[in-house]
Amino acid sequence: MSPLYPDLQGRIALVTGGSRGIGAEVAAALAATGVTVVVNGRDEAAVEATVKSIGEAGGEAVGMAADVTDPEAVEGMRRACEADLGPVDILVAFAGGGIVRPGPVEDVTPQEWHSVVDGNLTATFLVIKAFLPGMKARRRGAIVTMASSAGRKASPAPAPYAAAKAGIIMLTRHVAAEAAPHGVRVNCVSPATILTERTATHLTGDLRDRVTTQYPLGRLGTPQDVAGATLYLASDVSSWITGITLDIAGGAIMS
Repeated sequence: MSPLYPDLQGRIALVTGGSRGIGAEVAAALAATGVTVVVNGRDEAAVEATVKSIGEAGGEAVGMAADVTDPEAVEGMRRACEADLGPVDILVAFAGGGIVRPGPVEDVTPQEWHSVVDGNLTATFLVIKAFLPGMKARRRGAIVTMASSAGRKASPAPAPYAAAKAGIIMLTRHVAAEAAPHGVRVNCVSPATILTERTATHLTGDLRDRVTTQYPLGRLGTPQDVAGATLYLASDVSSWITGITLDIAGGAIMS
């Protein structure tokens, strides 16, 4: 059976945050469509495990462990990508990080704030900053960022996380407007509750049932739901779409 998006075959993609969860599923989906995928994450063992899994499924992937909150590490990864594989056609900026305790904003420490904002918003900015100039020069490229429903409406999510994800949405719009005259498209996916391995361990029994009732479609999201949307936005099928935020939220966000 031919791939769903044949125009993606032969392209090169970098997936930050690609070693686990949603990012790993997106990396696998891109590889299954004929894309050579660079899998990025901070945990080298997790990166290599994802690369191995993609290879066993018949896809092509290489791993590049790097901290995308470090400008020098990001620039080094860009140089390595281009030297080893060629220019990156698709940038999937999905890295997220930082831990903050649930609670009111006055209880958030400056250290927690910077950890979460840097791990999400700054990381997205740095990889776009590194890879966008080459895309502009080639007049071709697709960038997909990842926000969250926490950045779309008020929720119990901690303030730094909500602010960082909302920032990614506006950064995406800004860069989309800037890059459009150069033939580069920039879009954002915004998932709600996604059943990754980590989420599934916390959402069990009655709690899962209560959370599920928040979604009109009657189920929680899966990494495959996000991967499908990401491939669509990366493909030429969406060639007249830029600057949007696509809610992967089971109908919970309607405006």
